[in-house]
Amino acid sequence: MPRSDSLGQFEQLVLTSVATLGDNAYGITIHKKVHELASSKAVTLGAIYVALDRLEGKGFVSSWLSEPTAARGGRAKRCYRLEVPGERALKESLATARRMAVSVTPLWGDPDKEFG
Repeated sequence: MPRSDSLGQFEQLVLTSVATLGDNAYGITIHKKVHELASSKAVTLGAIYVALDRLEGKGFVSSWLSEPTAARGGRAKRCYRLEVPGERALKESLATARRMAVSVTPLWGDPDKEFG
C-alpha cells in the first residue's frame, strides 16, 4: 500500500503546476500548466479538481476563494497554494526521478533527447 505522502505522476504534475504558478494558481491556469507538462496528453478540468481536493486532504496544498470579479460575472476563483508538506513531497519525487534517470541512462541514453 502506498504511503499517504507519496505522489502519483498526475499529482506530481498538479503540484508542480501549483508551485510554478504561484499567486496565479487556480483551476484553469493549473489545468493549462498540467496540459503543457503532460506533453499535450488529454487532461480534463474535472481530473484537476479531483487531484487538488485529494492533495488538499493530504495537506499538500491549501485553497481559498478570491474576491468576486466582474470579469467572472461576479464569481470568485478558488486559488491554491503549495504548503510545506507538498513542497517536501514534490522534492522527494524529483529526487527519486533523478536517481531513476541516472540509473537507466546507461541502458537507454538520455531520455530528454527522445522525449524532451
